[in-house]
Amino acid sequence: MLQVVETLAVATHGRGFFEITAALRRFAGGRGIATGLLTIWCRHTSCSLLVQENADPDVRADLESFFARLAPDGRGRYVHDVEGPDDMPAHIRAALTQTQLSVPIVEGELVLGTWQGVYLWEHRTTPHQREVVLHLIGE
Repeated sequence: MLQVVETLAVATHGRGFFEITAALRRFAGGRGIATGLLTIWCRHTSCSLLVQENADPDVRADLESFFARLAPDGRGRYVHDVEGPDDMPAHIRAALTQTQLSVPIVEGELVLGTWQGVYLWEHRTTPHQREVVLHLIGE
């Protein structure tokens, strides 16, 4: 059984979706693992990970719009607003989504559907440097 661990740095430009599928494919490829599992772990509490459609950007726009209504920004709405009016809404959005994903590896490739991509979803309005830990295990 082989294992490989690496940290992926993702620079965000504020709130939105940042596709990391290509970086995950590069990481998993050429490691000598034909069958296994890639675990993707986000080291933050104000962004999340998401497998979502990568063909039509309207899907991501609608998700962002929905979450804006579900957890709106604003001073005075939440007790925790130390880092600004988007602070607690970012934590709520992360709590309702995922900070860890698992993607199977078959024949050395990520098993994703035709229209699926893996995204880091930044919930803060300002740019951040995010870390995503990748753990590949298999044989």
